[in-house]
Formats: sequence, structure tokens, C-alpha cells
Amino acid sequence: MSTTTGTPAEATADAAPDAAPEPSVKGAALDDIRVLDIATLFAGPSAATVLADFGADVIKVEHPRKPDPARTHGQSKNGVGLWWKILGRNKKAVTLDLSHPEGQQVFLELVRTADVVIENFRPGTLERWGLGYDRLCSVNPRIILTRVTGFGQTGPRATEPAFGTIAEAMSGFAHSTGQPDGPPTLPPLALADNISGLAAAVATLTALHRRERTGEGQVIDLAIIEPILAMLGAQVTVYDQLGIVTQRRGNRSENNAPRNTYRTADGDWVAISTSAHSIAERVMVLVGRPDLVREPWFHDGFQRAQHADVLDEAVGSWIAQRPTCEVVAEFARAEAALAVVNDVSQVVTDEQYAAIGAIATVQDQDLGPVRMPNVLFRMSESPGTIRHTGRSHGADTERVLAELGVDDERLTQLRRAGVV
Repeated sequence: MSTTTGTPAEATADAAPDAAPEPSVKGAALDDIRVLDIATLFAGPSAATVLADFGADVIKVEHPRKPDPARTHGQSKNGVGLWWKILGRNKKAVTLDLSHPEGQQVFLELVRTADVVIENFRPGTLERWGLGYDRLCSVNPRIILTRVTGFGQTGPRATEPAFGTIAEAMSGFAHSTGQPDGPPTLPPLALADNISGLAAAVATLTALHRRERTGEGQVIDLAIIEPILAMLGAQVTVYDQLGIVTQRRGNRSENNAPRNTYRTADGDWVAISTSAHSIAERVMVLVGRPDLVREPWFHDGFQRAQHADVLDEAVGSWIAQRPTCEVVAEFARAEAALAVVNDVSQVVTDEQYAAIGAIATVQDQDLGPVRMPNVLFRMSESPGTIRHTGRSHGADTERVLAELGVDDERLTQLRRAGVV
């Protein structure tokens, strides 16, 4: 399979079914880290994907008869789940029944070779299997256990089922999203899960850094309801200090104006932001309303937001009379922030995304060339890479277990017992 880095790439090599994945690139930032990803769906696995993209040796462990539901989540082509190709990329795929005593023993053998375990079972599940942190630590004192659950390991709701949608509702995100006269609005994507995945990756790297100084592992307890709460900015503090509950404002902001989406004469939508006062001034001069800049309320973003109607009318009417290309050119000339509201077909052809290599093309054993988001950022000396797409269920079980010293006879026994 072809390897892509943080630059534009086209993959053309053919891949045999279940061909061994390419090894981590020597010199990658995390090429000395092994991660056992025993989580399912999105938050925990997405954290493991970030680590894998930057060189970590990630072993995805799934139940032999109940694969990660992410494999079939969302749309598919010819029966092949498309989301999985991204979420499972750069990971070895192994099957192991962690509820079976033999499976637990094999898992502990893997833990001896690992640096990190990422899990998202309901609190108490690993302990019930005899795989709690104390047990993991007894075979590997340096192990880091990253636990990503809906509500965390403690509290009255800790053992309840939860997904990103629950976090989006519980955190206040949905309450403050949507039109003022409309219902609370949930995002059409796994927002809380993916934010939590990034947070879990940061937490894991933080723990690894500490381990370099102390030699000790530790437990990370991350609740999906937390990172999205942190993304809401000052809402908690504003309520604490002023008693104000943030309300839905549609595309407007309570902190500055004009900030909205506006339709051009071509029927396209564009978005602008004027968080900086100097940009707000330039926008109003551009649209022929310098008089508004002289208003006493204009020099404070919060007060401008109180006059959003008049500002939106000025900006919206100017944009509505002009084709998109002219709007874009004039805003660029004025050094004001604007973007066309892209759909995904425009994203994959956008010249700026192309210039930074944000979309990679990777050869997949089932689908051929597949475009997907590239690694999250570029590093000058140790760039991340997409070495392969998500592997088939259990594709690497024999190879990984052989590295542990599991011979053919024992592997046959494990198969007969349904452990792998």
C-alpha cells in the first residue's frame, strides 16, 4: 500500500487482500510507542488513530464474533464501511475475547509489550474480567490506561450508556445551537466523540511525557461530557458571575458583529467574521457604511452584537447584489475574513486544502484509491503518515500473536475455544 504524508499525494500501488500493513516509519514522532485499542465506535478509537498517524504501533483488539460497530456505521460501498477506512487506518486488526480466561491471558501478554491501553467499556467491566488497572500494572508498571467513557468512572450516572449525542445535549451545546425561535440543535456528526478523541490523545501524550520522568504509568479518566463543555468558552463563568444563560442566536455571535452567513447574487452562501475591531471597520467601509463605524457602540464587539440587525442589513444587501467571485475578491482586497460555505464536493477541490495536503489519497485493498482527511498537522522533522486504511476484521491476529510467541498449536486451541 502507498504511504502518504502531510503533503498532497496520489496512491497508485495495488494491494493484495489482507496484505501485511506497512510498519511504522522509522523516525516518526511516536514510533517507539505501542497502543492497545480495545475501545469501540468513535471517541477512544479516534484517539488511537491520531497516535497511529504519528507512528505509534496501534493494535486494534476486537471481539472475534462482535466486531467494532464502527465497521458498519454510516454509509458503505459494496458492503464495505467507509468510515472504518479512516477510523481503522494505520492499525493492526486483532481478534480476542477479553471475557474469556484464555483471552485475558493473551491480552496480559500483549500488555507486557505495550505502553498504552485505550478502553471505553462501562466502568467496572475491565475489573470484572480481572483486567483492571491493578492487574495491568502488575504485569507492566509503566502501562498507561486511558479510559474514555460517557460520564467518567464515578458519579451517579457513571454506569449508564452514553454516546456523543448525550454529551452534546447535557453540556449545553445543543441548548445554545440553532435559530432563536427554533429547537435545540444537535450536530449532524460525531462532534463530542471527536473532540473527546483529541482530548484523550493529548491526555495520553501528557501521561507518556510524565512517565519519561518518573517511569510510572497511570490511569486517565476522561468523560465525553467534559471536552465539549470546555469548548463552550465562558458560558459557565458568565452564568456564575452575571447569572446569564446563553441563548440560541443562529449564526450570529453574542461577542461581535457582523458575523453571519449571507447569500450572493449567484445563490452561494458566504460566511464572515469580524472578531477583530479593525476587520469590522474595513467591512463596513467596504459595503459603503462608514457612518456606522462612527457610532459610539461600534468600537465594542459585544455592543456591535446588540446592533446585529442593522449591521447584517448593510452587509447582507451589499453581498446580495454581487456575484460570488466579486464578493470574494473585494473582501480579499479589504483584508477582511470571508469564506464561501463549501459542501464536501467543494472541499475536496479547494485550492487551500490542496496546498497544505489536507486531503490524502490512499490505496485500499477493497476500494482502490480512497480520498480521506490527512493527518491533523504537519511536522517538519517527523511528519505523520497514512500507511494503510482500516484493515479487515482480525487480519493481523496470527502475525501479532506469533510475535508474542504463540505457536501454531496454541493458536489452534485458541481458535477452537472461540478466543480469537
